[in-house]
Amino acid sequence: MELALCAVAVSLALLLGVAVVALAIQYRRDPSHSTCLTDACVRVASKILEALDPEADPCQDFYQYSCGGWIRRNPLPNGRSKWSTFNSIWDQNQAIMKHLLENATFNSSSEAERKTQRYYLSCLKEQRIEELGSQPLVELIDKIGGWNITGPWNQSNFMEVLKLVSGTYRATPFFTVYVGADSKSSNSNIIQVDQSGLFLPSRDYYLNKTANEKVLAAYLDYMVELGMLLGGAKEPTRLQMQQVLDLETQLANITVPQAERRDDEKIYHKMSIAELQALAPAIDWLDYLAYALAPLELADTEPVVVYGDAYLQQLSELINGTDILNNYLIWNLVQKTASSLDQRFETAQERLLETLYGTRKSCTPRWQTCISNTDDTLGFALGSLFVKATFDRDSKAIAEEMISEIRTAFEVSLDQLDWMDEKTKQAAKEKADAIYDMIGFPDFILDNKELDDVYDGVSEDSFFQNMLNFYNFSAKVMADQLRKPPNRDQWSMTPQTVNAYYLPTKNGIVFPAGILQAPFYARNHPKALNFGGIGVVMGHELTHAFDDQGREYDKEGNLRPWWQNSSLEAFKNRTECMTEQYGRYTVHREKVNGRQTLGENIADNGGLKAAYNAYKSWLQRNGEEKRLPALGLTNHQLFFVGFAQVWCSVRTPESSHEGLVTDPHSPDKYRVIGTLSNSRDFVEHFGCPLGSPMNPGKHCEVW
Repeated sequence: MELALCAVAVSLALLLGVAVVALAIQYRRDPSHSTCLTDACVRVASKILEALDPEADPCQDFYQYSCGGWIRRNPLPNGRSKWSTFNSIWDQNQAIMKHLLENATFNSSSEAERKTQRYYLSCLKEQRIEELGSQPLVELIDKIGGWNITGPWNQSNFMEVLKLVSGTYRATPFFTVYVGADSKSSNSNIIQVDQSGLFLPSRDYYLNKTANEKVLAAYLDYMVELGMLLGGAKEPTRLQMQQVLDLETQLANITVPQAERRDDEKIYHKMSIAELQALAPAIDWLDYLAYALAPLELADTEPVVVYGDAYLQQLSELINGTDILNNYLIWNLVQKTASSLDQRFETAQERLLETLYGTRKSCTPRWQTCISNTDDTLGFALGSLFVKATFDRDSKAIAEEMISEIRTAFEVSLDQLDWMDEKTKQAAKEKADAIYDMIGFPDFILDNKELDDVYDGVSEDSFFQNMLNFYNFSAKVMADQLRKPPNRDQWSMTPQTVNAYYLPTKNGIVFPAGILQAPFYARNHPKALNFGGIGVVMGHELTHAFDDQGREYDKEGNLRPWWQNSSLEAFKNRTECMTEQYGRYTVHREKVNGRQTLGENIADNGGLKAAYNAYKSWLQRNGEEKRLPALGLTNHQLFFVGFAQVWCSVRTPESSHEGLVTDPHSPDKYRVIGTLSNSRDFVEHFGCPLGSPMNPGKHCEVW
């Protein structure tokens, strides 16, 4: 080991020496000193250079040019179906949270933070989890009334089992119920009902049997194995699980594909509980909703928004014609809770994931699993610890300034559109002005009293019981929202999350602390990289307010028609160009769904344009930046390379297939190629000849 380390040290010293000499030569050849040679510039230039494939022609395949080196240096880790910049940052964030929760001197004045540590440590107690085995779930099933697959069952009352499985333990058989802002009256919360009930990621897995034969076989094996681990005999369990799988296939058949649910105006149906009862009479809706939202009192006049009326109507007929309801309901509870049990259940799940996503041998350490579980359940209390330890408060002000610059750039482009009439253009500008931005974290997490009021009890010993407590608690939190107006400052993502989002009913954009770090953003990086990284993300989320779904909501977050017909037709023509463009891209001979990915593609294209225009405006005010050393790139070129390298990734063929059928985003490669081949600025700065793959001549452009 010492010899190996010594050899590595010598190699690094030689490399560093060569780099210093090269930089010194470059410095002497640069009499105007226009090259940035700070430590930060040298480091980031090195990382960019490592990720590039200098042999690739940027006008032929800009993704390969930008990411070829990264892909060579990043073979897919064991246990992962995808590896990307996002995964890498999340791993770093998890390591920070592990350190905070396992710190021997942990001493928080917040009860919520102390609960978070107890919850995490209960997940780490593998010996105790192994000792309990399947007992916690067996006892829960018995408490509900038994399961025909594992033994005697005395609860054949469909509604009673449904209320417990779905209302108390938050599984989602048949449908999902939640409380949220009414899309047509965004200042009030309302009960909402939508389709659900499939275990596999998409209806396609059930209906396209030839292509997914291996997955369906692995899923049935998984169902049988879990049934047997809970006490079922092999042959009867397989017979009954096949019936459950057949029922799920029938559900898949009536489930509406995501690509056909993009027009919120068409799928929004407001009705009373009494009208919902008439639509889907197989379920006693007033009984179910009164239980799920207890202690609130509901009458059959209570308004409900239904997003799947045809689905619920057909579901009701399916329920009336099915005699395995108990088996299906308990299966939903089993698959939701099994991950909290012993290693046998985890191993069974890993076998299914290997077939479904192509993961090879999971080597995820227990602590990482437990951090993810803690993030899912007590995420904002965990976020409080994370933010206090890592977040640079100055980043919030800098991010707010960047958003302002990108918003201004977007509005300037808006003024220049020749396809939008003046009245609609003015309304769009007002909507852009009204977009509410939230950066870093919600303020309440730094207030101990407010944070402590958010979370319910956590047991020291039983991880399984902690999971049940959380499900029960989250049901109460949901019920509590119904008689209150929506909280504009409520977040849907925890601060440590490496992501961002736009919420139409709030006309708000959110950028958690987790994503406000390199390579997306760093205070000492060139502005070209910051605008190409977090700047494009900001422009992306802002453009979601004007994609094919977001554009249906006005500046107050209400779903209503505010476009003139001529502009709406022009918008649809322009989006059709994008639908066709992305629909021509393929991964492993399988086509991208241009309609399913339309909203994200509009946001990618609009976000890149707004961020680049904001960067140009910054340069006009501040003058040219120094260039990074050794890259041979102008700062304008660096902007586009920085954008592309955010999306460097590798994934298994199985995971790629899953992404194509479920993900509203295009594959990472085409998020780069599709967006840049539509950018006239990109074509200009890389000098791509007309007719080359990155300059096909036809540019799809909406915003």
